[in-house]
Amino acid sequence: MSDQLTMAAIARLVPEGARVLDLGCGDGAMLAYLQSSRACTGYGIEIADSNVLACVRRGVNVIQLNLDEGLAVFDDASFDVVLQIDTLQHLRNAETMLRETARVGRIGIVAFPNFGHWPNRLSVLRGRMPVTKRLPYQWYDTPNIRVGTHADFEVLALRNDLKILDSFGLQDGRTVRLAPNLMASTAVFRFSR
Repeated sequence: MSDQLTMAAIARLVPEGARVLDLGCGDGAMLAYLQSSRACTGYGIEIADSNVLACVRRGVNVIQLNLDEGLAVFDDASFDVVLQIDTLQHLRNAETMLRETARVGRIGIVAFPNFGHWPNRLSVLRGRMPVTKRLPYQWYDTPNIRVGTHADFEVLALRNDLKILDSFGLQDGRTVRLAPNLMASTAVFRFSR
């Protein structure tokens, strides 16, 4: 996720000067943004060689690690904030990674494409899988292992004894608090143990 408005909306959830772990950090854009705009420090976790190189070029500390293997390399409460921005839908065991996020960070922030957004619903009603800005792939070539909705995450958080501190949607960089499951293309949650 590199949309400037979306990064700014998520960055507002991160305390100034926080120590951050960005899971599935991609090219490091979000962590670089947090470093420059919020004086944050921390590390990105990424598996793809090209993204690791992009992080290094941006000056972002990065560790090459497969998230499906967990976060055993980190102690409990090692970070103020752990981010999972557009990562959850790619992981084989999302529940394990949510629990690990809550274990290594005091606060977790998750953002993912909201499959409950009305254009997606309309597409499914027409008998087709949606292809949108947030879900840009055809069903047969998507890197997403799963899709989820804003409402689904609330259930998942409860099931894993996570306390939701804030939840909303994002649509074109704008915060959506009224009916985010229907009106927002991105679901965002801030949570703790």
